[in-house]
Amino acid sequence: CGKSTLALQIGHNRSARGLQGVIFTRDDRAGQGKLSSRLGLVTDAVEADEGMDVYAHIVDRVSRGGRVDYVIVDEAQFLAPVQIDQLARVVDELGLDVFAFGITTDFRTKLFPGSQRLIELADRIEALQVEALCWCGARATHNARTVDGEMVVEGAQVVVG
Repeated sequence: CGKSTLALQIGHNRSARGLQGVIFTRDDRAGQGKLSSRLGLVTDAVEADEGMDVYAHIVDRVSRGGRVDYVIVDEAQFLAPVQIDQLARVVDELGLDVFAFGITTDFRTKLFPGSQRLIELADRIEALQVEALCWCGARATHNARTVDGEMVVEGAQVVVG
């Protein structure tokens, strides 16, 4: 639907104006520490593993003399709720803009825990302008998982690949 492309575009636009940011991702299709778009664009990112404290990571970077003007998070649905709380601290205590991109629900229409916490805390939620299409041609409203060409409604919430 274009969320990763938009994340890359925001990063590009800000860096072109001399700003420096931190890009976080989790379980991107291009592999660990990458933010990729289906259009083929890829950039390096910080892999936000399960136990990572994203607030501490940013504070550490600044404490070591690094500059952080903004934060981008892709695949935010895969973050733990505590990591979403840490991103809220980045906004509230460090005064940085945080742009988080992700999907809200899984193939069973259940909220991802990270997405739920984002919805609870976000200052603003925006639906993407790019309309995702269903296999039938109508506007897509949900994710689907297929196994051997058949749609399934049971299984692990997260399967990467």
